[in-house]
Amino acid sequence: MTADLRRPPALRPGDRVAVLAPASPIAGDAFERGITELRGLGFEPVFDERALASTGYLAGSAEQRAAAFRQAWDDPDIAGIVAVRGGYGSAQLLPLLDAAALRSTAKPVLGCSDLTALLAYLTTGCGVVGFHGPMLVTLARGADGYDRASLLGCLAVPEPLGALRPPGVEAVRRGTARGMLLGGTLALLAASLGTPFAFSPPEGYVLFLDDVGERPYRIDRMLTQLRQSGLLGAASAVVLAEFPDCSDGTGRDARSVCGDLLADFRGPVLFGFPSGHTSGPALTLPFGVTVTVAADANPGLIVEEAAVA
Repeated sequence: MTADLRRPPALRPGDRVAVLAPASPIAGDAFERGITELRGLGFEPVFDERALASTGYLAGSAEQRAAAFRQAWDDPDIAGIVAVRGGYGSAQLLPLLDAAALRSTAKPVLGCSDLTALLAYLTTGCGVVGFHGPMLVTLARGADGYDRASLLGCLAVPEPLGALRPPGVEAVRRGTARGMLLGGTLALLAASLGTPFAFSPPEGYVLFLDDVGERPYRIDRMLTQLRQSGLLGAASAVVLAEFPDCSDGTGRDARSVCGDLLADFRGPVLFGFPSGHTSGPALTLPFGVTVTVAADANPGLIVEEAAVA
């Protein structure tokens, strides 16, 4: 992994954006509503029947999903890629992609949840900035689902996004730290370890973690795995998302488990940052650029570098 990740070109009004299904299929009318929202953002969605494919819990075979991704990446008329949803299956694509080809033609890839497998591969495996943000199923909810300003600020403006201090974020451990922002869904990062596509951030990075519907003991197990692998020790700060539906009915939840396990962490820790799985509009975060974590009376992130060129 290089110290400086390659920034893709900024999206412009009218750009063609590929809508792909790298993981699970999308259901109901969310597809059409998401397409309408993408057009409202000023982009031209491009898709074919593969975006609506369904084979059980997967949107087609790994070969079909990887072929759609490679085709969109290699097409000079496609400016970016948006996933329809998460679920499961993105990691199956990784052996079928070429890191050198991905780095040589950098494009914005937008997604979260199961798309963490692709984002982690793009950032720490290929050296390309990725975007932890809404997918088509989230865009379909309009302003209730995602934050328009941070989405366009990340993808369409070649300037630093600046300060993100949303309400409800808690400083679990106070302090200030600076580093490259990387991470994603906790379960996917933990599952990558021991594979050729393991999450491999540089020393001093800022670790962002998100998840949904996990029992507290499972969060404990996965955070312990990150600690024992050395990934926690390499981080200068930890930013935790909202972790909705992560309680067991006994008073234990993600906040209490993370607070206990990170009590001796060396740097600042935030909890409740609304990106990925959220109860309200989800912010878009650029993975692979330098940020400052401010865990103070007004906690948040300051994005110091442009994510696009």
